[in-house]
Amino acid sequence: MKHACFVSCGSYLPERIVTNDDMAEIVETSDEWIKARTGIHQRHFADEGELTSDLGTKAAQQALERAGLKPEDIDLIICATTTPDLTFPSTASIIQRKLGVPVCQAFDIQAVCSGFIYGLSTINAFLSSGQAKRALLIGAETFSRILNFEDRGTCVLFGDGAGAVIFESLDGEAELQQRGIIDTKAYCDGTLTDLLYVDGGVSTSKTAGHVRMSGQEVFKHAVEKMGQAVVDMMAKHSLSVDDLDLFVPHQANQRILNQLMRNLKLPKEKMISCMALHANTSAASIPLALNLAVESGRAKKGDLLMMEALGGGLTWGTALLRL
Repeated sequence: MKHACFVSCGSYLPERIVTNDDMAEIVETSDEWIKARTGIHQRHFADEGELTSDLGTKAAQQALERAGLKPEDIDLIICATTTPDLTFPSTASIIQRKLGVPVCQAFDIQAVCSGFIYGLSTINAFLSSGQAKRALLIGAETFSRILNFEDRGTCVLFGDGAGAVIFESLDGEAELQQRGIIDTKAYCDGTLTDLLYVDGGVSTSKTAGHVRMSGQEVFKHAVEKMGQAVVDMMAKHSLSVDDLDLFVPHQANQRILNQLMRNLKLPKEKMISCMALHANTSAASIPLALNLAVESGRAKKGDLLMMEALGGGLTWGTALLRL
């Protein structure tokens, strides 16, 4: 029996840092207002000409270097992104070229902020079935390109960044008890598309459009749906909060995470939060948080991790894995 085993991770944030005070010069807001409602202190914006594929490539290069791997060792690339370089080809194929990875399978996943969870599910299927041996899963976004900087309810929430994780296929059920993707579950309720969306697209306006969000409704659904998904995943595997070593959530809003912790009775030390440093980076937020957890020693080999996210669609999901 094959399964997908974690190998390494990497991340990249653009050099340009935009503080809350910087945002206050663009739109009617303040550092105090943003911190109180979101927990965000700053975000990173890509420079003009710096593309989603550039961010994803740099995160992937770090993951490869840490694993001691070469580009030719990768035979599957999946990029989770809502902000691709081009309508086509896929950002994954552009990253493949920039990394110098030989001919392989490469494609994008679009599930907005849940993209990395959807990607984990896809990676697991490919590696478990033997369709790939070593996979590169990237979450990369330049969300600043689709923000309306006259809407303080959305433009202060998002930032740009990328995270990358390498998985490889290993044999043996016993090994899965020590490390690997144990389970994933992804959901979508298309009746809620009007709560979080972009008002543009190829087939509608022929433009990229801007982010539109019903903040209070999204908050309510995020707490309810992500919380229930985590409870269901733990129940399926006869786990409790005590069994988890670290909770690695989508970094959307600190108030959402605080409510989730209260509802799940999750101790603060069991959750990693880094949105204060880079805001909501959509599909990149979970791998950015994971990378920080690994770098800081909060996530170690053998640890049991729970991941969750919710994004436009509405999409949401969970992933259970052991590093």
